[in-house]
Amino acid sequence: MSSEKLKLGIPAGSLQEATAELFRKAGYKITFSSRSYYPSIDDDEIECLLIRAQEMARYVEDGILDAGITGYDWVMETQAHVHEVCELIFSKTSRRPVRWVLCVPEDSPVKTVHDLQGKRIATEAVGLTQGYLARHGVTADVEFSWGATEVKPPRLADAIVEVTETGSSLKANNLRIVDEVIQSTTRLIANRDYWRDDWKREKLEGIALMLQSCLAAEGKVGLLMNVRRVDLPGILAGLPALKDPTVSSLSDPEWVAVNTIIDESIVRTIVPKLKAAGANGIVEYPISKIIE
Repeated sequence: MSSEKLKLGIPAGSLQEATAELFRKAGYKITFSSRSYYPSIDDDEIECLLIRAQEMARYVEDGILDAGITGYDWVMETQAHVHEVCELIFSKTSRRPVRWVLCVPEDSPVKTVHDLQGKRIATEAVGLTQGYLARHGVTADVEFSWGATEVKPPRLADAIVEVTETGSSLKANNLRIVDEVIQSTTRLIANRDYWRDDWKREKLEGIALMLQSCLAAEGKVGLLMNVRRVDLPGILAGLPALKDPTVSSLSDPEWVAVNTIIDESIVRTIVPKLKAAGANGIVEYPISKIIE
């Protein structure tokens, strides 16, 4: 067993449970304790530390952590110089990017970002917001928000820049989206110097491979069926697949086995068609990982 350790940052807060669940699917068991910022993991070569996603990139850049999981938005916000190992498209509640959006009250006269010249904007992402305003040639007072940003307009701010996945919280607070500032997905990042270490790079590449394989498998299932050779062209012509289906000979030379991976959402419509086209013994089975 290697004596080396990979110091890995796990995002505390909204991404914490989603990250642990993804690692579980990838074969790693992360256990949290309410009194400790050092989660346990069933890999003796990994040492985990709970860190807020907002701070992760800075600690990775400084070498306090070898690697960590955080959002692209926070890498950009802190302007940290880190190596991006891979993109992991998952968030607190969905498998789509989160959006930082510029918002104003529904009855605000503001129609575009240019209407905020000289106004006050509250946000947790001050750097992102200032960069966005600069790109549009707008000067405004951008102040850091310590929380409850949605309730600040119109009394405490003319507008806000806030992160959203579904937009439901914005609507609940009677806010209207004026523009999108940035889209962000989760990233596995590494310290640039440590990435050049062969052992740490290999360890991180293995972790990235397993995490990505789990995300690639979501919403997919396998289909296995027996098909007469004479019916095979028709079956293959109407069968969507991750790649070309696998066709294997059976003991009966007149029959073959067809194995493929498809979106789970189309199983209910495609199975009756396969049956009608001559497929027999159709078996649907779960897919936990897809490794390209």
